[in-house]
Amino acid sequence: MKQKIEALIIQAVEALMADGVLNLDTTPEIMIERTRDAQHGDFASNLALVLAKPAKLNPRQLAEKIIAALPANDSITKIELAGPGFINFFVNPNTQYDVVKKIHELEHAFGLSTIGTGKKVQVEFVSANPTGPLHVGHGRGAAYGSAVADLLVAVGFEVHREYYVNDAGRQMDILATSIWLRYLEVCGEHVTFPSNAYRGDYARTIASDIYNNDKDNYRRPIELVLEHIPADEPQGGDKDEHIDALIVRMKTLLGPLLYREFFQIGLDTILEDIKLDLIDFGVDYQQWFSERQLMDDSSVENALERLRVGGYLYKQEGATWFASSQLGDEKDRVVTRENGQYTYFASDIAYHMNKLDRGFDQIIDIWGADHHGYVPRVKAAIKALGEDDSKLTVLLVQFAVLYRGEERVPMSTRSGEFVTLRQLRSEVGKDAARFFYLMRRSEQHMDFDLKLATSKSNENPVFYVQYAHARVCSVLRQLDEKGWERNLSLGLENLEKLTEEHESSLLATLVRYPEVLERSALQYEPHQLVIYLRDLAHDFHTYYNAHQFLVDDAVLRNTRISLICAVKQVLANGLGLLSINAPESM
Repeated sequence: MKQKIEALIIQAVEALMADGVLNLDTTPEIMIERTRDAQHGDFASNLALVLAKPAKLNPRQLAEKIIAALPANDSITKIELAGPGFINFFVNPNTQYDVVKKIHELEHAFGLSTIGTGKKVQVEFVSANPTGPLHVGHGRGAAYGSAVADLLVAVGFEVHREYYVNDAGRQMDILATSIWLRYLEVCGEHVTFPSNAYRGDYARTIASDIYNNDKDNYRRPIELVLEHIPADEPQGGDKDEHIDALIVRMKTLLGPLLYREFFQIGLDTILEDIKLDLIDFGVDYQQWFSERQLMDDSSVENALERLRVGGYLYKQEGATWFASSQLGDEKDRVVTRENGQYTYFASDIAYHMNKLDRGFDQIIDIWGADHHGYVPRVKAAIKALGEDDSKLTVLLVQFAVLYRGEERVPMSTRSGEFVTLRQLRSEVGKDAARFFYLMRRSEQHMDFDLKLATSKSNENPVFYVQYAHARVCSVLRQLDEKGWERNLSLGLENLEKLTEEHESSLLATLVRYPEVLERSALQYEPHQLVIYLRDLAHDFHTYYNAHQFLVDDAVLRNTRISLICAVKQVLANGLGLLSINAPESM
């Protein structure tokens, strides 16, 4: 219906352009919104307010001319001028029955659109450092990123999903050293574990596996390991100096070849664990992009050279700085340290240059909310590279806070005190975890209620929605058990019998699905679809509790079956886009 109204308005505008009333080069974008109050009709357009200035007319006068030029259409019963120039459209109630026919015709394709056809979008999300298993904080970014990508596909975009693997730099060296020290413990050495190392049990597990496969190949006497190493923080020293000295010692004692070999085992083990975790959580990628690749193929060097040629790099106190403050950042940023090593930001500049060079029309980065200050510097880098920074959209995700009763669960990867995404999935299930993560705007704080997520009650939102789908399936099974024919054609031919208030509410909600889907995709807000599914489930449960579907009247029975089968289809479509199951029984 929204598209029909848009087409009618376009015809009216083009007629006014032809008559010289509107002096426009092209047909303007038509904005149509569903009204909040039924007294103001079903849809409204503010086009007259938008075009009043170029038309040199009062908005209400222009609205009157647009209304007069609108072609007649049986789907519209009334058109009203309201307020300063809004045009309100009242839809023929009989058109609401068309949605049931459309759903049965299109099935899984109902609601999909082609608005994004021809546009390539890259969505990079999660991208957690491979220094340990994914925890529940990462889970929200995983659910959100995959839902955004799938919604964009649903409205026609060509989407490339990518995980940026931070497999270079100091944190990975700390991980390798942490595993090596655990390995030395397995070998029988007495190790006082550093306060700034990764302390999770996963490091012990990896170390044990390495020992089982390679025995003493990487073993070195603990006396040599600790000789002249600066004191750790508990002993009055500096924890960073202590761990950095251990990194250097490990590299020296093992040598470049064995160090790289050991490093790679730790990285591969954790990365494989992350991949399996995400697949089981309903998340898949077209590419896992290695940061080290940017080092190996000189991408970082080439990116910095482009900045240098553009006049955006300068030397100060032995380091190389990017003059990002000239391009909107709050201050300049180091890209090469005094020791000649590239910073993380230098790699990020090269990575975004790589993305742009691959020809994406839009780049979407999904980051944790604590990275909000990073946005201006990346935008500045894109400008300095001579590219359009509007191609980059950064979406922020607040980490979820997990509670067990009143007790908040700690979330420290370094200390090893955290609940993994795998543990959460095991406790509440993939469906509940994804649904809860997606219920709110990504940038809003959320507390994850484990007790609610596992309850089988109407207070549990995912149970409530899935139960609506299962209830329809139950009605269909009962229909078959009674030996009654499921004649959907008969039902679709008699939809005018759906006159009950609950039926009208259901029809009105079903009509909204394509609009909600498109808005959820274009605004990167999966929570809008989640809210819609809860509304649809509520309307269905209310209808289910108020009326009998399996009545003796075959025409009415099949008409109501046609309606609830449409509800079942839309619930399945919406849940599917969120990678959540639509069960047939519960």
